[in-house]
Amino acid sequence: MKSIIKLAEEKMSKTISVLNSDLATLKAGRANPTMLDKIQIEAYGSMCPISQVANISAPEPRVLVIAPWDKSMLKDIERAILTSNLGINPSNDGIVIRLIVAELTEETRKNLVKKVKKAGEDSKVALRSIRRDANEKIKALKKDGLSEDEIKDGEDKIQKVTDAVVKEIDALILAKEKEVMSI
Repeated sequence: MKSIIKLAEEKMSKTISVLNSDLATLKAGRANPTMLDKIQIEAYGSMCPISQVANISAPEPRVLVIAPWDKSMLKDIERAILTSNLGINPSNDGIVIRLIVAELTEETRKNLVKKVKKAGEDSKVALRSIRRDANEKIKALKKDGLSEDEIKDGEDKIQKVTDAVVKEIDALILAKEKEVMSI
């Protein structure tokens, strides 16, 4: 039963990691290199993130500078950014690409907060699925001679872990909302 609880904890931890990376890629009015993490380009015959073919820096709060190690990649990187749903037009000077992140309007902020809340809710749905699977596995151990009290104890432990992770998700979502609304 301990292995079932441990596996559930690991899956819930991965859910938090996914949520963190999703929240980091949201455009929140500040230039952040992680905004480009999900944008893939074709380089040397395979798809890879921009960060694997270029140096990405934020010299100013609202400017990202992408300096590819191979200057022939400039056009590919520019095209990938244009076709992504990032909503930023790249400026290519032949050496680096500059991305200027526009200030957020009130409407954009509210839409971004909706996306943040949706990401949080999606994570909670994933948690409930993990909890349900763990509880089913624990109940299946009854056939192996596990008592009702031990099953109840296992389900309680899973619920405590779930509650702790839900609190962590709520804190992440609240922090991101404050960040978006204060920019």
